[in-house]
This record gives sequence, C-alpha cells and structure tokens, in this order.
Amino acid sequence: MTDRLHVAVVGGGIRGRMYGAVVQEHPGSTLVGVCETAPAASAAVAEQFAVPVRASLAELLEHVDAVDAVIVATPDFAHREAGELALSHGLHTLFEKPLATTVEDARALRDARPAGVHSMVGFENRWNPSFQSVRAALHESGEAFLAQRAALQDTHWVPREMLAWSSRSTPAWFLMPHSLDMAMWLSGSTPVEVFARGVRTVLAADGIDTWDRVSASFVMSDGSLVTLDSGWALPTGRPAVFDFRFEVETRAGHYLVDVDRSGVTRVTDTGLTYLGPPEHDLRGRLRGAPVEMTRDFIDLCRGADVDVPSLDHGVTVTTAIEALHRSLATGQNIRIDD
Repeated sequence: MTDRLHVAVVGGGIRGRMYGAVVQEHPGSTLVGVCETAPAASAAVAEQFAVPVRASLAELLEHVDAVDAVIVATPDFAHREAGELALSHGLHTLFEKPLATTVEDARALRDARPAGVHSMVGFENRWNPSFQSVRAALHESGEAFLAQRAALQDTHWVPREMLAWSSRSTPAWFLMPHSLDMAMWLSGSTPVEVFARGVRTVLAADGIDTWDRVSASFVMSDGSLVTLDSGWALPTGRPAVFDFRFEVETRAGHYLVDVDRSGVTRVTDTGLTYLGPPEHDLRGRLRGAPVEMTRDFIDLCRGADVDVPSLDHGVTVTTAIEALHRSLATGQNIRIDD
C-alpha cells in the first residue's frame, strides 16, 4: 500500500466523531483536522482528537499542509459544497449516505469526480456480516427474486433530540437509502417505479415539519417488488433506538435479517434494557459495520482492491428517493429516471 493517508473530516457530530476515531486508530491514516461550525461540537471535537478544528473545508485546506482524503459527514442536505471542493482538489472522498437529497446535487458531485480519485457513499450495512451472509447465499444459489421487504424505524428521540435538522429531512431521506441500497446490492436490480404514502400526525403537531412514517413500494428492473417502511415515531422506551428487519423472498426460499436483535436483552426489576454489541473488541479496537466501512475506505485510498458503493450508485438511490417524495406529494405512481 501507499504511504500514510492524511484525512480531514467535515462535520463534528455523532457520525463525524465516529469517522475521526476510526481514522486515528487506523495504522495507515492520520486525522489532520475536522470542520465544524457549532461552538459546543467544535470544543468537543478539539478535546477528543487534539487536531485543528475549522469552520469550513476551505479554511482547513488553507491551514493544513497535507490532506489526501476527506470524509463528508455534514447533514444529508449539505454534502455538495464540501464534496465539490474536496473533489476539485483531487482528494479521495467518502460521503455519508445519502450522497445528496436532490438529484441535482447528487449528479453535480458525481460529475465533479476527477479521474484517479477514489470516492464512495457510506452505505454501511454492506459491512454487516448478516447481510453479507445472505448475499453470498443468494449469489451461490442464483435464486430469482420475488420481493424484498424492509422495516427500518427510529424512536422519536431521533427527530426530537438527535437531529437538529429533522424538519429539513424525512424518515425516507434519513433511513430508506440504507434499505434501498441493500435491496439493490442483494438483487443487482435497480428501481424503475415507486408509489408512496405517509402519515403526518405526531411530529408536525409539535412543530417538527416532517413525516412520522412513510411506506413505499418499488418495482425493480428485474420485475421483483421492494417494499420499504420507515418512521420516526417509535416510543423511546423500547430497548434500542431503532428497529430494522429485512426480508428477502425468492422462488426457492425466504431470508430474514433482524438487525437490532443481534445484541442482548436484559430484564431486571426496574425494566428491560438492551445491550448492543460492544463498541470495542477484546483488544480494544473499534468494531461494527460503519467502522469496517471506514477502514475499507482508508485502505482503498492507499491502494487496496476494495469493492465500495460508487457515486453513480449514490445518484441512483437519490433519484429513487426523490421520486418517492414526488409520489408522496402527488399520490401518483412515479417512474424513476436516472
């Protein structure tokens, strides 16, 4: 592999700090700076990583001598500015999913990618061993797909507390890119038509102008169906902050991945709690699908042969989710044109 990779992270929130921690731990990379505008988050990032923190990528690039790669972990709708700047400087770039929340922005980022520069979209569930096992079994058997169904829900803590920008998003933008990417990755097909319905009762009444729940049915290019259901209204008292169940139905069999049940449920006299998988392995190293994804991005930039979600694929996902929102607005079936 090539020399040590110098990485900057744009965004100092939960995901940005996760990316920064992986970069610092990886033996082949160095975290050279973080971009963040919120004062509290900037102070926390500076204390955690002891690296320069600047308000923008442009400012960081002016003050840091060596930057080879950028990880864009800003809110979903705010990827374009930093992404275009990074790519225009010939920097390898990882985008938090989705690539963008408009087709215009997604295509602009794809088209800004210079030759020889590595880029990817962070669809982390491809690094989940359960989904990898299903994909391997499907590819080995060559089974014809009939349908896929995914229910990916968050508790209402996510739009109320975790995300300061939930009014500028929806459960479909925040959650369904994960599910749709997985359906495409498992089947090798792409969405060609969508019909969607949604409910706006709980969050909008409390001043958070977004959908509580969205359900969508996609027709895929292989003739199979993909049904996605995502929401931001689960009660906060449940053991985990999310619930994720994914089903694949083929002519020969049925597969079920129950993602949030992979940990341990603990019951005591005070109630029920959930012990998720540990964040570190027995040697103290970070673990988990997003961690492995970030490590592969670093290795990709250093010359490894790694298969990752491309910006072209990111455009396809954004195009489909934008079409879904047109269906929500019109009540019509929408053809999907990439």
